[in-house]
Amino acid sequence: MSFDRRKSGGHRAVEAMNGILYSLLLLPVVLCGLECRAVEYFKGTIDGKRITVCKVNVREERLELFLRDETGKGLKSFAKIDAWLGTKGRKLVFAMNAGMFHPDWSPVGLFISEGREVKGLNTDSAPGNFFLKPNGVFAINESGAHVVETFEYPKLGGKVRLATQSGPLLVQRGKLHPAFNAGSQSRLYRNGVGVPNADTALFAISEDPVNFHEFARFFRDGLHCPDALFLDGDICSLYSPELKRSDWKMDLGPVIGITTER
Repeated sequence: MSFDRRKSGGHRAVEAMNGILYSLLLLPVVLCGLECRAVEYFKGTIDGKRITVCKVNVREERLELFLRDETGKGLKSFAKIDAWLGTKGRKLVFAMNAGMFHPDWSPVGLFISEGREVKGLNTDSAPGNFFLKPNGVFAINESGAHVVETFEYPKLGGKVRLATQSGPLLVQRGKLHPAFNAGSQSRLYRNGVGVPNADTALFAISEDPVNFHEFARFFRDGLHCPDALFLDGDICSLYSPELKRSDWKMDLGPVIGITTER
């Protein structure tokens, strides 16, 4: 399924792939400021479960990671991030939680913001989704956006400006994570990021509970992402003034977003 780049709304034709129905509902293009197209939003479904897709052109828009302010105090929410940005004459126009974190809100894995490594790559083995191998990293360097397996990250090369580590990988080189079970009844609200090409990052958040297998298939078969990374489960949250959303379920650790002048 390819994206319909028209700016008018309306359902795309529903396509059947391997007996599974996927659909995308195109919403109007979102404008940031007067001319800067920040994010395109789409509505999709997988087996009848709704998913919101946020498409970012990483060549045209600058994704940023947020965690703490200059004093080291955790930002923890979209409202606090936006208020902090306001002191700098900027505002948040899009944001999503961006990886798992410890009780002190520090990231569990790799965290690189504006080229500075705050937390190193985590190659440990332990219980929990983060450590369900293969896990991986979403990164942006000079060549664009990437989702790579954790042990392949050091081979990525180039100067990495932004990186966040999470797990499990939903899709790796076109294959679903081997631990995923199509019949799993473990369904939660989930969010993740996929990379169909180096210019594009597709952030998705489910509006209905989905299992890992469903969510991964949506990225691979619905969004044509050969590589995609799970970000988190029930805490998953989206900030989008254009969609009139500023989700809050609990305080957050890493957050990824786009800003513009206030």
